[in-house]
Amino acid sequence: MSEKGKLNKDDWVEAMVEVFTAPLIVYPSGWADTLPDWIKPEVTLQRLARLMKGDDGLATDVEALAYMYPRALEAPLDHDWTQIYLYLGTKVMGSRLTSKEVGIPTDIKVEQLSPDQERELIGLKRWIRERQRKAVAEKRRAEKKAAEAARQESYGMQTSLFEALQV
Repeated sequence: MSEKGKLNKDDWVEAMVEVFTAPLIVYPSGWADTLPDWIKPEVTLQRLARLMKGDDGLATDVEALAYMYPRALEAPLDHDWTQIYLYLGTKVMGSRLTSKEVGIPTDIKVEQLSPDQERELIGLKRWIRERQRKAVAEKRRAEKKAAEAARQESYGMQTSLFEALQV
């Protein structure tokens, strides 16, 4: 990254690749495979928007919602986490429903969090983003290791072939 916090060319390319390849981190539950189909494309769109804003330190709202979704189905959430979940739902689903001329019911609409709830949400988004970065880094290490092993194997074959031709 440059001095002003803007991504240099190489970082920009890496960040753009991550938009499409970073895993979607969800709460480990049997409900994880029931995420609605629209979530993954929405994750990509929000990641792109996040990248365009130059903010890469936190997961997006839809990623936080996707993480909480299976957890909310697993067992009841406490008051603060329920408020956070409804807040995320209001933000993420609000724009989807407004386009269909349907709104979030007023009895579950949460448009603002308390300072403590906001800190919890930021902590969750930071935690999710860290897990994504670790997963991407591990995948890159594994790919480099596999590429190096293939190179070594290829080199070994070339050496054997060269030795066979020397005979």
